[in-house]
Amino acid sequence: MTENEIAPLAGVRVLELGNYIAAPTAGRLLADFGAEVIKVERPGTGDELRNWRLYQGKTSMLYRTINRNKKSVVLDLRTEAGRKAVLALVAECDILLENFRPGTLEKWGLGPEVLNEANPELVITRISAFGQTGPLSERPGFAAVAEAYSGFRNLVGDPDRAPVRVGVSIGDSIAGLYAAFGSVMSLFQREGRRRQGTSAVPLRERVVDVALHEAMFSMMESLVPDYEGYGVRRERVGGRMEGIAPSNAYVCADGGSIVVAGNGDGIYKRYMDTIGRPDLGIDPGLQSNDGRWARREELDAAIGEWAAGRTTAEALEALDAAGVPAGPIYTAADIVDDEQYAARKMVQKFDVSTGDEMLHDVGFPGVVPVIGGESLPIRNLGPDLGEHTDEVLGGLLGMDAKEIDAAAGREEALQG
Repeated sequence: MTENEIAPLAGVRVLELGNYIAAPTAGRLLADFGAEVIKVERPGTGDELRNWRLYQGKTSMLYRTINRNKKSVVLDLRTEAGRKAVLALVAECDILLENFRPGTLEKWGLGPEVLNEANPELVITRISAFGQTGPLSERPGFAAVAEAYSGFRNLVGDPDRAPVRVGVSIGDSIAGLYAAFGSVMSLFQREGRRRQGTSAVPLRERVVDVALHEAMFSMMESLVPDYEGYGVRRERVGGRMEGIAPSNAYVCADGGSIVVAGNGDGIYKRYMDTIGRPDLGIDPGLQSNDGRWARREELDAAIGEWAAGRTTAEALEALDAAGVPAGPIYTAADIVDDEQYAARKMVQKFDVSTGDEMLHDVGFPGVVPVIGGESLPIRNLGPDLGEHTDEVLGGLLGMDAKEIDAAAGREEALQG
């Protein structure tokens, strides 16, 4: 860390035992803000995310993105040497992240009680499909299942078609956000107890239990209260948001699409004036959101006709001049050329080796939230498999070469 580097979590050390997206997302968030995150991967293959959307080489851009600012250590948790190394690392860490099926750590002899013996102040953050307790806790499940279970999937798509999935792993990512927040919250509690000189935080309060389906359910706003209170069963409404109008996406003359959120009462009349329909703007039945929602098809038809007669740039210019919230629907190409993203350094360029060749100036998403006026710099992309094994096990734990080989499951150690 340099003297002027913004790193709120500097001095915090995290051991990440997770794979795929959820726990690694939590680890990325902590690493982005200065925590030292040591990612443990299995020998040979490492985190399976290395092979997801792998278009070239041996390590995907997805892995490089989600595991940035971390260190990669290879350990074989099937061996006593590997488990012993994990416990030695636990003693040096503040937080442990994992997203295995419940019972897996216990099967390996690394359950919370064992971890607590190695470090009585450790924050243990666990992510799973359905949590560590309850009748479904032992059931395996990826985010797709959790998104369906939470009620989220039922609201995505058009009403006359089967529910669809959004194009990113939203369930895993939101669970990762909660895991990072829970980890820091528990760490804050621990430090508060230290300052006050009171008793240490008991183990049960240092286990942060994040369930994928609950993370998604928490995002569902008033889905259940509306049902319980009013008997309302929300349904899919395509590009709209139920009960809010006019707010939708529209195709312009040049083939581009825009999103317009003109549903505010104070905005609505200006919006209708802009599209040349002042009659709709003063219609008594359309002065409230309820009335506009009831006539949403009529409003969308009028707006769609207006948009279809203008290019994307022309439509957005007119809406912006009238103070109507609107914006283009971006592709990746649009994002990398956008001045707003550039102004806050939200796309950061790196040279990336595929193992076969070097790709130059590849853009990666910046650090959120912004502190100090622009995105903090990404220190390094997701590391090569086992890149830091010798550094961490030798430097931090003082293990010799033979011990490192045994813990990492290296072939020469297994044969010896």
